Amino acid sequence: MERISLPGRVAGPDEGIGADELALAARNHGMPLEALRYDVTPAGLHYLLIHYDIPYGLPEEWRLEVDGPRGPVSFDLGTLRRFPVETVRVTMECAGNGRARLRPRPVSQPWLLEAVGTADWTGVPLRLVLDEAGLTDPTTELVFTGADHGLERGVEQDYERSLPFAEATRPEVLLAYEMNGLPLPPQHGGPLRLIVPGWYGMAHVKWLRRIRPVEPPFDGFQQTVAYRLRQEPDEEGVPVTRIQPRALLEPPGFPDFMSRTRLVRPGPLTLRGRAWSGRSPLVRVEVSTDDGTTWHDAALTPEDSAHPWAWRSWTFPWTAPPGDHVLAVRASDTSGPQPPSPPWNLGGFANNTAHRVSVICLPS
Repeated sequence: MERISLPGRVAGPDEGIGADELALAARNHGMPLEALRYDVTPAGLHYLLIHYDIPYGLPEEWRLEVDGPRGPVSFDLGTLRRFPVETVRVTMECAGNGRARLRPRPVSQPWLLEAVGTADWTGVPLRLVLDEAGLTDPTTELVFTGADHGLERGVEQDYERSLPFAEATRPEVLLAYEMNGLPLPPQHGGPLRLIVPGWYGMAHVKWLRRIRPVEPPFDGFQQTVAYRLRQEPDEEGVPVTRIQPRALLEPPGFPDFMSRTRLVRPGPLTLRGRAWSGRSPLVRVEVSTDDGTTWHDAALTPEDSAHPWAWRSWTFPWTAPPGDHVLAVRASDTSGPQPPSPPWNLGGFANNTAHRVSVICLPS
């Protein structure tokens, strides 16, 4: 039992990333930042986080059980495909994105900045399936159960999360069976997953097999132990919900292999990237070419009414002089800008500090 995971902890002052964290990093991968150039992230480049194992399930055998007031109602994929079909473009980000940059570092999946991606998700609006099952009570909370099963901090569990009824029945919330126009890949939750635009990735339950109403509120591990913003272990904490504003810079020039420092040649070039928020519309993206000493407005593309839940492009002209530089970018939504330093919490969640990139401009 010595190898069973312990309660959440932070790394010691001089503790490097351990073999257990490296094993997690090998299973879960981020999106290479050069993939910011794609409006829609190819499935193989989209970030991936798998809590336990990838369940095996043949699409023709998969069933979703919905606990309605008249008893359980079972839906196979063929039945779900006969409902009206919707496609929603969604930027999804892991709640732990940026965790490895915190000091002290919470010990878990060691994300840097790449735990994000944007995909076209196709499926049936969840509210239509709830209506069919007779779930119409706006005061209830709905629990979504995935088929992935494991042990976490001594608790054996299926992966489960809940949503308030009003949040679950937003028109854009989907039961998705396709990603980017193709059948949903197993690693991304196939054959069926939940998509909750605007929320961090932990809410988008993969391998979905059951929906049930609960009262009082759900107190499962992933709801009340994990995914809470806490400073101390005994705090109740604040739940992690919607995505904080963030902008990322598409790496300019070309990289050094080990350090990933970028190298560019002197002269004019266009810096570019993406920005998003799950809380409220973006109002501004700013770029600094002197490590945050001064900031300048970037050109942010208008919000696309067809894709309100997807990231937006930004560009900024820069004439690179020879020497060492630190570029930075930050986004603001209507509630304010990204913070200048990481907002620390015990789980390493929602770290949306400004993105910084070291650049060496080669001599003329």
